[in-house]
Amino acid sequence: MALELRFVSSFFTRSKKTVRNVFLKQERDIQSQDLTLKKMLYKARNTQLGKHYGFDKILIQKDVQNEFRERVPIHNYELMHNWWSLEFAGERNVSWPGIPKFFAMSSGTSQGSSKFIPVTNDQLKAMLRAGKRQLFSIFKTDIPKNFLAKHYLQLGGSTDLNFDGLKYSGDLSGILSSRFPFWFERLSKPSKEIRFEKDWYQKMERMVAEAPNWDVAILSGGPAWIKMLLERIIQRYELRNIHELWPNLTVYSWGATSISPYKKQIDDMLGKPIYYFESYIASEGFISFQKKLNSTGMGLAFRNNMFFEFLPFNEVNFDEDGELTKNARAIGIKDVEEGVNYAIVITTCAGAWRYLIGDTIEFTNTAASEIKITGRTKQYLSLCGEHLTVDNMNQGIERTALELNLNIAEYSVRGLKYPDGSLGHCWFIAYPTAMKKPSIEIVRNSLDKHLCVLNDDYATERAHVLKKMELFLIPDIDFIDFMEIRG
Repeated sequence: MALELRFVSSFFTRSKKTVRNVFLKQERDIQSQDLTLKKMLYKARNTQLGKHYGFDKILIQKDVQNEFRERVPIHNYELMHNWWSLEFAGERNVSWPGIPKFFAMSSGTSQGSSKFIPVTNDQLKAMLRAGKRQLFSIFKTDIPKNFLAKHYLQLGGSTDLNFDGLKYSGDLSGILSSRFPFWFERLSKPSKEIRFEKDWYQKMERMVAEAPNWDVAILSGGPAWIKMLLERIIQRYELRNIHELWPNLTVYSWGATSISPYKKQIDDMLGKPIYYFESYIASEGFISFQKKLNSTGMGLAFRNNMFFEFLPFNEVNFDEDGELTKNARAIGIKDVEEGVNYAIVITTCAGAWRYLIGDTIEFTNTAASEIKITGRTKQYLSLCGEHLTVDNMNQGIERTALELNLNIAEYSVRGLKYPDGSLGHCWFIAYPTAMKKPSIEIVRNSLDKHLCVLNDDYATERAHVLKKMELFLIPDIDFIDFMEIRG
């Protein structure tokens, strides 16, 4: 009995310590965010933007965060472009001290075919620091002892940056690759010559040719391209799985897009299980990364020169087109709740101030400040209030694939308004060209069922207003050809 009492006492003591540590971490995160904002405001107080919004006056207030929200509006790209375009033209001390040497090119907006996001030296240091932290998280798992002596394969953008005599511009992954530390560069694959290649298919072919010369332990890159690379290697060398060529492959790290549509197909190309680690890297900064193997989400990258705010993604803050309303009001990390869809707003050491990057997230664990990406502020489907997010769609596709034992890597969906006034969704789903075409009715019924479970609003509207659901099954080779034509 005494032994049992000691065990119970020890258990409760450890439990109290765990709870206390959780609260201490939350308090540290809140305090670090306040300090981060103050440091950035102080450093940028003499910039054009800092003077315009009165950073000096913000800093002397008792509640700096509240004053910051009152004085500085939330910026989308069009508003920040007014400042960044001056830096792009060569002006100094505009939104951040000095002048950016690099600009990351991102997807287009109404301002033009591409966005140009400044990447300062402070930002590069912060992003590389977060990358090292994620590597340390991976090293804490039970990876092989000789893991550090193996190769790290990163499938990213070209390091062939555009230079106009003043600044460099190009893909963010290409900019970061040029700044890898020497000890990492030695183990990094592919070679500098292959990373320099701009043509994705030429790069892919050269990597397939070099693959037998590598001993890859970590894979990194977008799921669609990693899937394609593994398929081509397995086909070229007539392998049963990729571990026949790379027996030490242990970790796959990805970011920026959902792995749900691709994970089953990647798993099918493996000879043994591997660890999956997710990260959230945008052109504007390294936002979060998975810190533990079994985490429910990615931990926000605190103490790294980035201040976070969150806008509940609802009709108060956004209109039906995904645009900010006049009454939009962001909250800080201490006020967030689990299970609520938020648009993320960031302030960075690259001169992005209260910047709405367009992504939506949800907190999976507020105590650990862990999040998952749920979609985009302007990429959701809601014809009549169904509010179908990208995360809903990805999970619906994944559950359908698992239920029917299908490989579904690509899909597209659009809303339809019929002449009779009725509404519906139209799905285009790619299936492997080599397999027999599945039953459209079975796939449609399965997907519809899972979407109803995932989203109550969708289930309600399907029963009343959203009467039709069209679905087309397309061989994946035709789907990819179509996407290539569209650029």
